[in-house]
Amino acid sequence: MTKAELRIKYKDLRKGLSNDDIETQSLDIANRLLELDIWNKSYYHLFLSIIEHKEIQTEFILHILHAKDKDIIISKSNFKTQELTNYLLTDNTVIKKNTWGIPEPIDGIEVNNSKIDVVFIPLLAFSEHGDRVGYGKGFYDKFLSQCQPETLKVGLSFFEAEACIEGITERDVKLNYCVTPKNIYKF
Repeated sequence: MTKAELRIKYKDLRKGLSNDDIETQSLDIANRLLELDIWNKSYYHLFLSIIEHKEIQTEFILHILHAKDKDIIISKSNFKTQELTNYLLTDNTVIKKNTWGIPEPIDGIEVNNSKIDVVFIPLLAFSEHGDRVGYGKGFYDKFLSQCQPETLKVGLSFFEAEACIEGITERDVKLNYCVTPKNIYKF
């Protein structure tokens, strides 16, 4: 299937999830993340969930990161440049939803992309080869290409891998891992 076809398919599948499904599966994903050998790093980038899009609830991962005393990085989107500006999440960080419903920091301590060790990536679909499909704006491809080559890219998905995604280009940054409620995929 093409990226466009997969976006439609997985948005529809997400719509079919109940709030209980989302909470249970989000917790399962967070618990499965604990099995990965990624917890010896310092800077972890985490997206804040868009509840209206039935995204994975990342507050469970947030609790893990806090408990492990990790530096948590969150983003603010610039829709003119299609870039993410990253900020350290602190007790003083003010979060507000933007025009598109994305929870973002108002401002704060900016963190350079080169410092980020692990990125948890929202996605709609992914393949058995580590390719991923997001919402199609290119924010994460641009952001990930500015991170260090050794930065770990961890996709989070309610659904299992597709065999193949048509239309992948060299600009599409691949995952190192993808975690679902039932499986860990390593690429």
